[in-house]
Amino acid sequence: MKFNFGLLPRIIVAIALGVLIGSFAPEWLARIFATFTTIFGNFLNFIVPLIILGFIAPGIAKLGKGSGKLLGLATFFAYASTIIAGTMAFFAATTILPNFMQGGSLSAIDDPEHALATSFIALDMPPVFGVMSALILAFLLGIGMASTGSKTMFSFFDEFQAIIEKAITYVIIPLLPFHIFGIFGNMAYGGAVAEILSLFAVVFVMIIILHWVMLLLQYTTAGTLNGRNPFSLLKTMLPAYFTALGTQSSAATIPVTVRQARKTGANERVIDFAVPLFATIHLSGSTITIVSCAVGVMLLTGDVASFGSILPFILMLGVTMIAAPGVPGGAVMAAIGLLETMLGFDSTMVALMIALYLAQDSFGTATNVTGDGALAMIVDRFTNGKQAAKL
Repeated sequence: MKFNFGLLPRIIVAIALGVLIGSFAPEWLARIFATFTTIFGNFLNFIVPLIILGFIAPGIAKLGKGSGKLLGLATFFAYASTIIAGTMAFFAATTILPNFMQGGSLSAIDDPEHALATSFIALDMPPVFGVMSALILAFLLGIGMASTGSKTMFSFFDEFQAIIEKAITYVIIPLLPFHIFGIFGNMAYGGAVAEILSLFAVVFVMIIILHWVMLLLQYTTAGTLNGRNPFSLLKTMLPAYFTALGTQSSAATIPVTVRQARKTGANERVIDFAVPLFATIHLSGSTITIVSCAVGVMLLTGDVASFGSILPFILMLGVTMIAAPGVPGGAVMAAIGLLETMLGFDSTMVALMIALYLAQDSFGTATNVTGDGALAMIVDRFTNGKQAAKL
């Protein structure tokens, strides 16, 4: 029987080994860490615009199918839920995290006496186009395909998406533990790892609590609108939650989510239409994780996370993550470009974000899919099942 050593255990082992080896590594070994992380980081910068184009364009095109009113309501509630989740995460993180960490501790690695090791070689991999160009092009082509019904273009981008997903599944995800190992090894060599490890523990607990607060908010709203007990509804959806913990994929959990959502009493046609749609456009749990981790990393670097800078990031994040790859870490991969262009993250900060996010990925996915049941009930309440009859 083949033993499947999952991504999360590999990430944990990579962090532990990086801290241990980096604490005693000579300069030449630390420079080897830096060489790999630099090359891999450059590759990430190269592929991020392709990820955005490959997943957002066909994702938007797919939204053009189905009943107009039902589609519009489902999209509106999914986006609103994602924005509310991100806003809640920002205020919670900026209130709680400063009490548990020293701001600017990561900036100590820039001190000449505690400098990070440098790469042996410089291998530039300039992206084909920038992140904003990719976003604009993805919106233009996605909306164009949806309005014209172009089968040829959609087929091309569907296959292009499959190619990018293969690159993520078979190149990026397998190499991520080595990248994180190198980052933590180099930071341990530079003496800046203790505060980062404390951040992991605090952020982990805070995010789990925020996930459940969001679920209670979603099901209280759905229960109030439909005259149902929100705790009973949430209990009904727990099988979907625990299934997503194991699959780490909203798409893979759709059959269980649909089955449990039907037990809530919502119109089955609404459920059958809305749940698969929400699996690609509703990411409240992932948004909570990304925003919380971003605020934590910014605190470590001494940066102030103001609501004025984070709100545009949250608004764009709700769109950028549409149709994020159905692989572990897909949402954070789609968000890398925004982290770099809107929040000014460098390669070290991006690597920390990836490590923090992947440690929470299954819980964020579980929150996403469990919330889908509540949103389906809300959509059903506003359509009364009438629009579903047209599907």
